[in-house]
Amino acid sequence: MVRDRSRAGVVRSVAYLLSGVPLGVGCLLVIVATAGAGVALAPVAIGLGPLLLLCQLGIPVARLERRRLRWVSPEPVPVALRSSGAGGWWRRSKARLRERATWQELGYTALLATLLWVFDLLVVLVGVVLPCAMILAPLVVAVSPSGWVPSGAAMVRSGLAWVIVPLGAVALAVAVFVLPAAAGARARVTRVMLEPARGGEFELVEVRRSRARMVDQHEAERRRIERDLHDGAQQRLTSLAMMLGLARTQLDAGSGPGALVDRAHAEAKLALAELGDLIRGIHPKILSDRGLDAALGDLADRCALPVRLDTAVGARLPDSAESAAYYAVSEALTNVVKHSGADRAEVVARYQEGVLLVEIRDNGRGGADQHAGGGLTGLADRSAVVGGTVALSSPPGGPTVVRVRIPSEPLS
Repeated sequence: MVRDRSRAGVVRSVAYLLSGVPLGVGCLLVIVATAGAGVALAPVAIGLGPLLLLCQLGIPVARLERRRLRWVSPEPVPVALRSSGAGGWWRRSKARLRERATWQELGYTALLATLLWVFDLLVVLVGVVLPCAMILAPLVVAVSPSGWVPSGAAMVRSGLAWVIVPLGAVALAVAVFVLPAAAGARARVTRVMLEPARGGEFELVEVRRSRARMVDQHEAERRRIERDLHDGAQQRLTSLAMMLGLARTQLDAGSGPGALVDRAHAEAKLALAELGDLIRGIHPKILSDRGLDAALGDLADRCALPVRLDTAVGARLPDSAESAAYYAVSEALTNVVKHSGADRAEVVARYQEGVLLVEIRDNGRGGADQHAGGGLTGLADRSAVVGGTVALSSPPGGPTVVRVRIPSEPLS
């Protein structure tokens, strides 16, 4: 992760800390109001509504905090994939309450409303307001009414008020370094509390093993089908196309039989191309022969948009992990071409400390909806089968970032 301090300027750090004060105070007021209304209305059975709203307060607050965090940290915070919760407000609320991310974000909101905004305010007061007040002390003493500052003019003439000016300058110089560090620490707290939790700690070992066996069997079956199509039907279609091409040279192009042979030859070539696409969709041969780096390069070359590729996986991984990563990139790039309005994309793949990390980024309009199902849900499901996770960051206006984490051990 990029260090927050190295990227955050002083002005952005102050803006980040200062904007946290009204946000935290607002959250405190909303929590007190909704909790009070819920408790007061509990005897008449309508207090459940405010309490349900209170429990979901963390969702919009977390969305806003992820945007604010980009002022001091360029790395987006992944968004937990939520269930669609279709069927009205009541069903959506029940679905949200069953999700761990909802309570995680509510906990952060409670911390923001009680402690974090106080920290933000104290840092701004000590690091900005106090040094500026010390530097401007002579001017403040000179223009203040005599009742506010006794013997103010005498203090200015005697130079006593000027003594603290150098101290204020030194404090402000120190604040130039302290403020980004404080904003970075504050941003790291936000990041840690809002990042999706890694589930599965209590998953049964035998269930995990049986799932791995099923994935391996599925991949083996996919490779068998791909091999049979490649060595059987594709070779026969290739021979048919060649024979039709030879027959076309033997017939008059303007005759009836010649026209039929031309048409049959064109159809055979089209069927051969479609079969090749089908084989690549089942299991790309380049993935089996040359590994994930080469397969992602081939995928980027065939994309309708320019794709900047940065892959350094290196080691060969189990087929299930490589296939999941390959199809995640394929699905993400398909979504970019169809829905994002982007004019370029970027794919980064790394293998680090037993985890395959894949990131797909585009410069489109953003606003990808992880609740609507479709390709993104299928991508998450495919990764979950091999124990992986998918995180999405897609604020309105972009960029959209999809991160895939797949735990895997390299093949010996």
